[in-house]
Amino acid sequence: MTRSAPHAPSLQRVQAARVLVVGDAMLDRYWFGAVDRISPEAPVPVVRVDREEERLGGAANVALNVKTLGAQATLLTVVGDDEPARKLAGLLEREGVATLLGRDAKLHTIVKLRVIGRSQQLLRIDFENRPDHEVLAGMLSDYERALPDHDAVLFSDYGKGGLTHIPRMIELARQSAKPVLIDPKGSDYSRYAGATVITPNRAELAQVIGAWTSEEDLQERAHALRRKLGIAGLLLTRSEDGMTLFDEMHGVPGHAHVGAQAREVFDVTGAGDTVIATLAAMLACGLTLREALPLANRAGGVVVGKFGTASVTYEELFA
Repeated sequence: MTRSAPHAPSLQRVQAARVLVVGDAMLDRYWFGAVDRISPEAPVPVVRVDREEERLGGAANVALNVKTLGAQATLLTVVGDDEPARKLAGLLEREGVATLLGRDAKLHTIVKLRVIGRSQQLLRIDFENRPDHEVLAGMLSDYERALPDHDAVLFSDYGKGGLTHIPRMIELARQSAKPVLIDPKGSDYSRYAGATVITPNRAELAQVIGAWTSEEDLQERAHALRRKLGIAGLLLTRSEDGMTLFDEMHGVPGHAHVGAQAREVFDVTGAGDTVIATLAAMLACGLTLREALPLANRAGGVVVGKFGTASVTYEELFA
């Protein structure tokens, strides 16, 4: 797709678009090192760490993807009162992502530590705790105040307990005529009812509608779920098989499919974040789901050719 292609919004239009991202933010840590020997203590490689890197993860990476594309992003999330939270806040400020950051001393800011040797991920260690209370409850008034200043709302649900109040948030967004996009988790999608579009991958969707036996079976099940939830679109991301949007045109259920565009897949980490962030930015620009679909697919194709959680610029998307 080129800049002159139909439905490609101008850079100025994208820069004016405002997306409110709500969800579970994380800090991604990478330890890079050389692997020269196997440990004498156990049959595992010894990694001599020579470089460390920190990146935005989870909903923070989604917000970064919106910002990198050229649109304006605000992240509403709750983190702990700890060192990773301070690192996260610093990275968000450096990247120019506006934040509505709640602090909860009982919460451990989620950290995902990846140990990399010879360009291969050898191990991932997760630091987190399951909150014993609703962490975003106190942020509902902040959400209501922020809503009028944004063109689209994106909920990035990582199943960490931060989005228990999502039905009320969806209701408020729809009352304000804002498109609502959700990256879903878990087997109960009823709390996403009324959203504009949800973007499950194959494993996530199968958890909800069961395994399908054919494309026809998939279409029937996807549309049944879409009608049950009252959502305009269900976008199924299918890895190397591209993505399929199940929607409705003039009251008639339909679907649109786009094939995968990645020439070389290096790392799929965070590709779903890039897809939904691009979709949100395009809907915030006024595009329809069908118009935004090939652009989101192209963005996903670009980002899997990069290492780790990555993002796509306007120039890369429309080059």
